[in-house]
Order: sequence, then C-alpha cells, then structure tokens
Amino acid sequence: MQVTLVHVRVQPESVDAFIAATRANHEASVAEPGNRRFDVLQAPADATRFILYEAYASAADAAAHKQTAHYLAWRDAVAGMMAEPRRGEPMNGLLPV
Repeated sequence: MQVTLVHVRVQPESVDAFIAATRANHEASVAEPGNRRFDVLQAPADATRFILYEAYASAADAAAHKQTAHYLAWRDAVAGMMAEPRRGEPMNGLLPV
C-alpha cells in the first residue's frame, strides 16, 4: 500500500474555503478504484494546519490520483490559500494488509 501524508498550512482567512475544496476532493478520491483511505485531519491547537492521509493500493494508483480532474481542480483551487508550500511525505503502508 502506498501512503502519503500531505502536510498543509493555510492562511487563517482561507480555512473554511480550504475545507470546502478539500471535501470535494475527498469525496471524489474515495471513489477511485485504488483508494483505500483519504482522511482529512485538522490540528486541534492550530486550525490552519492539516494532514491529508492518502492511502492507495499501489504507487501506480497514487500516481493516477494526481491525474484526476478532481485532484487537479483541488490543486488549483487551494494554491492561493497556502501559508507555505504543502509537503507530501511518502510512506509504505504495512498494516493492515
């Protein structure tokens, strides 16, 4: 399983718009054939910090996600909301199998 932890910090005035754009991306992403999880997490002590937990059955499925219309729309929609560049941290999913 291919997992990516996407670390995001948005501008304070963009939190609600970021959540709305990310909700649409989440809803479409979980319908992708190779998707296993797509969690959106917000830091309790800092509402501007998020982690997107993206799990795909394979690296090819994860790469295919980045070619979907919903991902490209999300990427473009949130670009101006970032307080700093988002950072993807790839991980190998071991458990559950």
